Amino acid sequence: MVRTLALILMLAACSDSREVLDELPNSSLADAPRSEVSETRMDTPSARPVTIGEDGPRLDACGGLGQVSRSGAGGLPLLTAPFADAKVIAQLPEGQRAYICTRSLDQKWLGVVVQPTPAQEGEPAGDCGVSSPVDRKQPYDGPCVSGWLASPYMRLIGG
Repeated sequence: MVRTLALILMLAACSDSREVLDELPNSSLADAPRSEVSETRMDTPSARPVTIGEDGPRLDACGGLGQVSRSGAGGLPLLTAPFADAKVIAQLPEGQRAYICTRSLDQKWLGVVVQPTPAQEGEPAGDCGVSSPVDRKQPYDGPCVSGWLASPYMRLIGG
């Protein structure tokens, strides 16, 4: 009887159909096809999409809102990948807000979706589609600019 029960429990544990990559938290490589993931981080960095929905289907696609701080005169570089030598997409000025969606495994980089600046004072900012839940982790493919920022230069203001 005990052996039968142990066998049933072992089989039940093996029936989980989720993939390992689906369960890794805060991975910038989540949902990337295996052929696109380099074997070493020493390769020349290519673009890495920002992953949204890492907090699950019951929470917002991006869990926090941050603001650029200490950006310097030229602004804070928004990069295509979580590497210092990645291509620069834009320079974000001091005070620019961005939705914080993911982070690199070493915690040095934040994957963000940049909140558009309203055309006039008092108007609401544009909708980037990350303030409501998504059904699964996925690369951001919305209307706003997304990329990677050095984490020490973002101050959490919400989330």
